[in-house]
Amino acid sequence: MKKNLKVKILTAVIMLLVFIGAAIILNRPDPDDVLSSAQKRIFAFAKVTAILGDNASPDTWTEGRRIGAQELEVRILTGKHKGAVLETINYLNAYYNVDAKLGTRLIVRLDYNDTGELYVVSIPNYDRSSILVIALIAFAILMVLVGGKQGARALLGLLFTLLNLWYILIPLVLKGVSPILATILIAAYTSAGALLLLTGYTKKTFCALVGCVGGVIAAGIFAWIITILTPMNGFNMSEAEELVIRASESPLKISGLLVSGILLSALGALMDTSMSIVSALHEVYEQNPSISKKQIFRSGMNIGRDAMGTMANTLILAFVGSAFNLLILFQVYEYPMIQILNSDMMAIEILQGIAGSVGIIATTPLVSALCATIFRFKGNKILTR
Repeated sequence: MKKNLKVKILTAVIMLLVFIGAAIILNRPDPDDVLSSAQKRIFAFAKVTAILGDNASPDTWTEGRRIGAQELEVRILTGKHKGAVLETINYLNAYYNVDAKLGTRLIVRLDYNDTGELYVVSIPNYDRSSILVIALIAFAILMVLVGGKQGARALLGLLFTLLNLWYILIPLVLKGVSPILATILIAAYTSAGALLLLTGYTKKTFCALVGCVGGVIAAGIFAWIITILTPMNGFNMSEAEELVIRASESPLKISGLLVSGILLSALGALMDTSMSIVSALHEVYEQNPSISKKQIFRSGMNIGRDAMGTMANTLILAFVGSAFNLLILFQVYEYPMIQILNSDMMAIEILQGIAGSVGIIATTPLVSALCATIFRFKGNKILTR
């Protein structure tokens, strides 16, 4: 028992050190870099201290949203200009509608005019940070209350995954590494970290990890083949033009971003499917250690078939939800079906749902076969039950 605990701690320390080292190397600033236009902008939290004028009024076509302009007095709450009181015009339209009231907390963009005086350029958003922080805390508390130690470990695994995506995967892609290769490697690494935190260094973890990575690779191969045959790649995405403009001087490979996005979207579902099948099969084996490999495999396939239907629906409906506005527009303009199905946006959404589902389908027999072999293997002294 003590040996297994030492192995778990050593593994966690090694993975953490690898993350810290990679994050430092990949995010190290280049001395030749110059600040981008976005980095030069000054943003701050502010609070409305007075409404000096307001000609905005509700409009029928905006479903009651007020259209017009407000003259506001705001006090800066953060940054080097904290305490400054400024006046500004807040323009309200249907799409950019930060309708301020007395005491409303806002995000403001600041700049200096030709005489060096500070002024508010625009009010891009409400200050939503406090509400979002409360929502995150509530989510974490519920996870721990309901899930106990497992819930706490799941939260740590989620945090580990998000940190790796932001500090390792994206910098790797920006430095010219193949997005597909980088995504598969990070998917394997983060899955290992999340599963180790969740279930420890066990046979269950090993089977779930290999099954998850295998499903990601299967989904990636399927998506890659389809993107070649259609043809379709990252340049078909709505953000491609902005990426080309902003990243023209970097070695970023845009063509692989489509498949990478598909793999990331499917990763969570594949991890869930793998662990669900493995946990169920492990329980079956624990209750009946004499069960044969064939019976374990058959049970895994039966469990996996149920998971396939629900997870495939989850993936496809998630992508349908993200494209819901687009579907409404197709109905409004009465596009013919031949145009709908062959449009870039719809083809991408369809591919995302199908590729993720293919990954789930591939995961089921792989995990079942692994469990049938690993659970009955008696010679393993490192992996616990």
